[in-house]
Amino acid sequence: MPAPSADVIDAALRRLGHSAFRPGQREAVEALLEDGRVLLVAPTGGGKSLCYQLPALVLEGTTLVISPLIALMQDQVSALEARGIAATYLASTLSPATLRERLARIARGEYAIVYVAPERLASEDFRHRLSLLRCPLIAIDEAHCISEWGHDFRPEYLQIGALIRELAPPHVLACTATATPIVRDEILVRLGLPADTPQLVRGFARPNLALNAIEVSGERDRSARVDAALSQALGGPGGRRGSAIIYAPTRRQADEAGARLATAGWRAVVYHAGLDAAARERAQQAFMSGQAEIVCATNAFGMGIDRADVRAVIHLGPPGSVEAYYQEVGRAGRDGEDAVGLMCWTQQDLPLRRRLLERPIDDMPPEPEVVEHKWNLFLELIRWAEGGSCRHDAILRYFGDEAETLAGCGRCDVCTTLDTAEHDAADTTLLARILLSGVARLGGRFGLKQVVRLLHGEPEERLERMGLTQVPTFGRLREHSQEWIQRALSRCVTAGWVAFSGDERPVVRLTEDGAAVMRGERPARWLPPPATRPAAVGARAPRTARGSRPAAALDEAALDATGERVFNALRAMRHELARAQGVPAYVIAHDRTLRELARLRPQDAAGLRQVPGLGPQKVERYGQSFLAVIADPQPR
Repeated sequence: MPAPSADVIDAALRRLGHSAFRPGQREAVEALLEDGRVLLVAPTGGGKSLCYQLPALVLEGTTLVISPLIALMQDQVSALEARGIAATYLASTLSPATLRERLARIARGEYAIVYVAPERLASEDFRHRLSLLRCPLIAIDEAHCISEWGHDFRPEYLQIGALIRELAPPHVLACTATATPIVRDEILVRLGLPADTPQLVRGFARPNLALNAIEVSGERDRSARVDAALSQALGGPGGRRGSAIIYAPTRRQADEAGARLATAGWRAVVYHAGLDAAARERAQQAFMSGQAEIVCATNAFGMGIDRADVRAVIHLGPPGSVEAYYQEVGRAGRDGEDAVGLMCWTQQDLPLRRRLLERPIDDMPPEPEVVEHKWNLFLELIRWAEGGSCRHDAILRYFGDEAETLAGCGRCDVCTTLDTAEHDAADTTLLARILLSGVARLGGRFGLKQVVRLLHGEPEERLERMGLTQVPTFGRLREHSQEWIQRALSRCVTAGWVAFSGDERPVVRLTEDGAAVMRGERPARWLPPPATRPAAVGARAPRTARGSRPAAALDEAALDATGERVFNALRAMRHELARAQGVPAYVIAHDRTLRELARLRPQDAAGLRQVPGLGPQKVERYGQSFLAVIADPQPR
């Protein structure tokens, strides 16, 4: 049937209580109605729900919306009912009688929109009921949860692809607020959608957020940074300038932060999974009603929270990925007014994260590929924290939202406080090779601290016993402090040159890329740490020179027109390979690897082996496919 006219769409928009579309909404609705398949990536609070509610009004039958958030389902159903639109939701919180009544009305086709949690799809009886419906549209909210190795994987989402195959609806919309290109490809594979499904990415730019990532020296330093950020954002306790969310890595840290801030006069509450349901509900209601100024919480808090006047989101430690970070910090400033984001981190976060990822689950060691993928997600966040370019632009490029890059927001700590010194490429390459030589000398037997001692020239017993106090590397960086050397080594980790292995006492070793840099076979594209620590939140320093950017930073060099065409063709090929083999897209190649392929455009297997991320096995397995696409990047 032909797509609804513009007049029909505008009438449905008015019925939903809106006089105009937000940027990108009409494009998404029209693409869904015309193409039948759309993957929409837009930030939380960006109006994704309208992109399935409006089509549900103009399509005949019952639209199914799959969402993991009961509170969101309740709120949206209430809002739709208030406008005279027949809608309902099914959730475990309903009484058996209410559930039976709603199922009966669904079977009679009385609802235009039905919201369900993904867990309900496990019921064969429910799926049979759905097969008897006329279902013109299935909308999947929080679609990134289907990505098996993403930051918020939920196993029940894996059932959705089978449901789409069974019902074969003419329209499918997958919505998410956090999905990188590689996760978007996996969403399409898992849902069984074609590679040419339109992917609409919009609205990630949040220039009203002043983003800061600060490496702290200890608990006192961390507390001082938190207090400075709260003062900047809220003024002081009782100032009535809005609210703040403080995310803590552990329940204990959330409790301690809440107690400390309450002692300082803030109206602070605590929220985490260690509290009983009643205590969590009280804390959430106090925050949402404005009785509490600050909530100190683990990442258990926030899904479905939509308080517009959050003036600061503070992380006491780094979360697991850029996706998780941006989803959480994006809860600040939803009213469009100025807000602050602060992420604190320390050198110890890297081996700690690796140890947690390698920890056995139910006495079973995790799959090595899963560990490496999640480790890379975490390293992307640390690269961002250490990066030498605008915080906003780095994140926008990470999500593939090139159109909204700001060429420098002028507000984040990188734009205002990082050092501006130019670094000579030859000097920085030599420095990298010295650092990597220190790692190589220890032969994978010790951790970072011992490498620091070697490079600084500390006469330690084990170094002497191994004869390492006599090698040329010993004391090569004695003009630098031990702290600076450790920070430089950490940047070598984030650059992918140095890796950790082991559990209780992680040791460091060179990666293949690191060994190649050390031997001078590859350039060392990086920016060493400044001689002094970054300034406090809100302090200003000269703007970073435009030509200065670290290769270890998140935002890779821009591709030319041919490179972009090759990159997109490589992504489409990766999608088809992943779909055929039933594996996540990253198993074949990461986006960073595909970008390097598109930039270098090698012509043979020898050239492929020079691309970071392509080992001999991948070259043997996928090399001919890569070369064919590079030679002819036309749509297939």
